[in-house]
Parts: sequence; C-alpha cells; structure tokens
Amino acid sequence: MKRLLILAAAATALLANAQVYPGSKPISFVVPFAAGGPTDRVARDLAEAMRKTLPGGNFVVENTAGAGGTIAATKVAKANPDGHTLLLWHIGMAATPGLYRKLQYKPLEDFEYLGMINDVPMTVIGKPQLPANTYRDFENYIRANSGALNIAHAGLGSASHLCGLMWQSAINAKDAMTTIPFGGTAPAMTALIGGQVDVMCDQTTNTVAQIESGRVKGFAVTTAGRLSSHKFLKDYPSLQEMGLKGFNLTIWHGLYAPKGTPAPVLKQLNDAMKLALKDPDFIKKQEGLGAIIVTDKRMEPAGHKAFVAAEIAKLQPLIEAAGKFAD
Repeated sequence: MKRLLILAAAATALLANAQVYPGSKPISFVVPFAAGGPTDRVARDLAEAMRKTLPGGNFVVENTAGAGGTIAATKVAKANPDGHTLLLWHIGMAATPGLYRKLQYKPLEDFEYLGMINDVPMTVIGKPQLPANTYRDFENYIRANSGALNIAHAGLGSASHLCGLMWQSAINAKDAMTTIPFGGTAPAMTALIGGQVDVMCDQTTNTVAQIESGRVKGFAVTTAGRLSSHKFLKDYPSLQEMGLKGFNLTIWHGLYAPKGTPAPVLKQLNDAMKLALKDPDFIKKQEGLGAIIVTDKRMEPAGHKAFVAAEIAKLQPLIEAAGKFAD
C-alpha cells in the first residue's frame, strides 16, 4: 500500500508539472550554427509560429556553433529533461555517426524525437564569373578543368558539405576539385560571390536570393524532379533529369528533446509544432525559401525517429567511403 501511495504521489506531481508547462521559463531552441544561416532562419520562423500555438510559450533561439553541430547536440542531450531545452537540427543528426569517430551522445538513444519540420532542397551553384550557363556546360567545364577548381562548404557535417560529397561522387569527380571548408554558410557564400571559390552546393534557404539577384549562378536542384511550385526555381533542372539517376537529396530539419522528458510535455510540444506547421505565415516564409513543409508521418515522433534511423544507414557508408572523419 505504501508503495502504491508513493507511485500515486509521483504521478500526481508529474501531471501537475505537465499541466503548468511551459510556465515562466523560456523554451530554448538550440541551433548548432551561427545566427543568420539557413537552419537559424528555420528555427526563428518556427519559434515565432509556436509562440502562437503553445499557450504561455516563450521561445528563444540559442546559437551554439562548433564541431559540425555536435557541441549543440551534446548540450541538449545532457540538458535537464524538462522541455525547456530543445535541439533544432538538420540532416547532420544522421550524418555525425559517420563523420565522427567519437560522439558524446547517441542520436537514436539520447533524444526524444518530437517531429520533423521541413524538407529543404539543395542547389548546385557557381561563382558569377564561370563561363558555363547550363548544368550540362557546367559539368563539362568541371571535367575540362579537373584539378584547377575548388568547391566550398560551410564546415564538416554541414548541409553543403554532405551535398558536395554526394554530388561529386555521383558525377565521379571526387578528385576533380579541391575542397575548401569555411566556418559557416555566410563566409562560404561570400567567397563564392567574390570569386575566391568556384562551386558550392547549398540549401535553397540560403541560395534563392543570391541566384535571383545574379550574385551567383544556379545550375540545378537536388530533388527528384523540378520544383514546379516555386516561382523562381521551377525553371532549374533536377540532377536526376540531367542523368544522375536516383539522386534525390533534401536537407530536412527536426526537433528533439533530451531523453527522459515527460510524455505529457512531449505531447504538448508535438501538438504545438504540428499546429505551427499549418500557420499561414510560417508556410509562406518557408515556401519563399524553397522549403517544403512536412505533412506526412514524419511529423509524429515515431515516424521522425524511423526516418532518421534510415538516413543514418544511408549516409554512413557514403561518408566512410569518402574518408571524411573527425575525432
């Protein structure tokens, strides 16, 4: 009887805590990259939308850059599991097991999966001085100048890094370009605009405005087909239609809580997130960046986790074959 009373008291306390969540304490979206980058923009848009859908929720974005996102992920994995410290990360969540020999967390074990937010296509782009104007001419130019060009990315484990690896492998040009890593998306894009680097593959959230303004040249999108609904990118071919059969890469974003976060809190967060994904202002902002809002079973925790597990299995052999490891 005493044991039952203790369990009942604990359950009552847990329910009471869940009922007052989120309370007066802010909810932090920890983003593994600097402010102003594409993932940061997704986080700030979602935070604004979820302020409307979670009563009393005061969302803030906390930029914790470094080590390909693993510093931020470790911070959240070890945070107090009370629903006030969340991780918003992209495909890097699935890439780090292949990129790093040692991780201080286990992606599939140390987090509660809250649901996926969007799919962001990638674009293959070049500096404005390149003579090529079509993707076919661009690929031929790379082959004709093998060893003389370079490809930028935003750092180990970044979306641009992973896209570059996959694209170079698909066109059999892993050794045709010198890889130039930068400390973030902004400096990599600045170097491309200035002509200091030749090529980059990056998220539409970061490239649409630059392509549209003519500051960089756009050549192709990485989705299976053209982005026919996008007012600007609809005229750009997909890599698959240009002969790279099976090439289909989107940089998805998901939301995570520390392992052990109470189930009622997780449900509140998932419900608020799903409502936010239907917010017209959020949808408009994301579509303007070329992002596609998730509407399938990946919105649910179980679907989200199953998808990430499959992505880990897909990416790990690719990364290991490229020999891109860090301690």
